[in-house]
Amino acid sequence: MTTLETEFAGPKKARVEIIPLIDVIFFLLATFVLFTLTLQRVKVLEADFPKATGQGSVLDDKTVFIQASADGTYHWKMGRANAAEAIVAAEIGPRLATYKRGTESPRVLVRSDLTAKLNAIVYVLDEVRRAGIKDVAVETIVTASGS
Repeated sequence: MTTLETEFAGPKKARVEIIPLIDVIFFLLATFVLFTLTLQRVKVLEADFPKATGQGSVLDDKTVFIQASADGTYHWKMGRANAAEAIVAAEIGPRLATYKRGTESPRVLVRSDLTAKLNAIVYVLDEVRRAGIKDVAVETIVTASGS
């Protein structure tokens, strides 16, 4: 056996290659530096919110509340203080058209009772759209039927 063969015949020692580790570290460092330089400072804009006035109840006097019930009836109420009246689905469209003609800025709030079906709410929203009323909202609080 030659000296070269005896040199490789023994157990091999494990070597830790550090050059790829240095490459990864430099890559991470360069990435961190580039991203840090491109960060922008977040600026806060001061907002002037409108102040509340004591005329909230006056504004609600012209709002129409349409409530869908589980039994297929609808309730129409104008203003928060007035009583709701039961109507059928066929009356919603003509009432909304009359309401839009008679009101400068018509507003509709659609609500339902606990067991009303979604298609009843969608029907009311479709009628509001057909009437051309843009200011419409869906109430997310469940109310008693006819309220």
